[in-house]
Amino acid sequence: MSIAAINEQLLRAIGVGVALLDADDFSFRFQNDTFVEWFAPQPEQDTLPKLLPEFDAKELREQLLSNKRFTAELNFRKKRRTMIFAADFTLTTEAEGAFIVLVCQNISRIREMESMIDSYSMMVERNTREIKREKEQVEKLLLNMMPRSVYEEFKTFGVVTPKLYDPVSVLMLDFVGFTEMAASADPSVTVSELNDIYSAFDRIGEQFGCERIKTIGDAYITVAGLPDPTPDHARAVANTALRFIRYLDRRNQGHPNQWRCRIGIASGSVVGSVVGIQKYVYDIFGPAVNLASRLQECSEAMEITINGPVKEALNEQFLIESGGTRKIRGFDDQDIYKIRDSRKGVL
Repeated sequence: MSIAAINEQLLRAIGVGVALLDADDFSFRFQNDTFVEWFAPQPEQDTLPKLLPEFDAKELREQLLSNKRFTAELNFRKKRRTMIFAADFTLTTEAEGAFIVLVCQNISRIREMESMIDSYSMMVERNTREIKREKEQVEKLLLNMMPRSVYEEFKTFGVVTPKLYDPVSVLMLDFVGFTEMAASADPSVTVSELNDIYSAFDRIGEQFGCERIKTIGDAYITVAGLPDPTPDHARAVANTALRFIRYLDRRNQGHPNQWRCRIGIASGSVVGSVVGIQKYVYDIFGPAVNLASRLQECSEAMEITINGPVKEALNEQFLIESGGTRKIRGFDDQDIYKIRDSRKGVL
C-alpha cells in the first residue's frame, strides 16, 4: 500500500483520530484533523514520546516487533480535563519504509458512564444494605411486640385474625411501692433498673416457654400456652414466677433500691390479637387476664397467688398453701392459694 493510498484512507476517517508514525523514531508523518483537534500537538512535539511523555514507547516497540500490533489506553490532559483514548498501533512495511498506523478513539464518555454506573451500583448496594438493616430492625421490633407466628401472619396478610386460646396460664406481676420510688428517685436510674429487671424476666420466661405480652409501667404480663398450645402451661408460669422472686432476692442483696413484687397466676381462656392501626400492639383479653390481675392484688410483697385450676394443674409439684376464700372483684368467691419456694420454706 502506497503512502498516497494510506493518506486517502486517513482523510476519509470520521470521528477517529489517525496518525502515521515513523517506525524508527516515532516521529509523526501524518495526522488527520480529528487527531490534531484532540491532541493539538505543538511543533516541538514532533514525536509520540514528546506528545505523550508518560507513554511507554519501549513496550510499544517490543510489542510491534513481536506481534505487529499493540493496543493501549492513552490518558491525555487537555486544559482541565483528562481525556481517555483507546489506541490501536499497527506496524506496516511498504517500499517507502516501515510505518506505524495509530488509530485513536475517544472513550472518555464511555469511561465516565462506566464510572457513573459503578457509583450508581455502589449507591444501590449501599441503599439495599440500609433497607435490609432497617427491615431487620423493624422485624426485631415487631417480634418484641408479638409472637413470631402472629408476626408472620401480620407480615403476609397485613392483619391478624383474633384467636381464642383455651386453656392458657397468665402471670401478672406488679412492683410494691413503685409509684413512690418513681416520684422520689432519679428517673434515669429507675428506668435503667426497670429495664434490667424486665430483660432478666424475659430471659427467664423464655427458658420456660412463656411469651411476654406487654409491660404497663411497673406491671409485667407473660403467658404460657399461646400461640402454640402447651400442656404444662400452669407449671411453666409457676416456675417462671418462682425464678422472678429468686432473681429479685439476689438482686436486692447488692442494690440500694429494693424491688419487691406481687404476682398473680390464673388459668383459663384468652383472646389474642393485634389492636391499633398506626401503633400496633399485640394484646390478650379474657377471664384469665382479669383474674390474674385480681389475684396479684391479693398477694403480699414477694408472694405468688394462684387460683384453684392452677393448683390442680401443678399436681403437688410445688409447695402450695391455702390462702382461704376471697371475694374477687368481678368473679365469684375464689379459693386462693400461695406458692411457696421449696428452697426457703417461705417466700
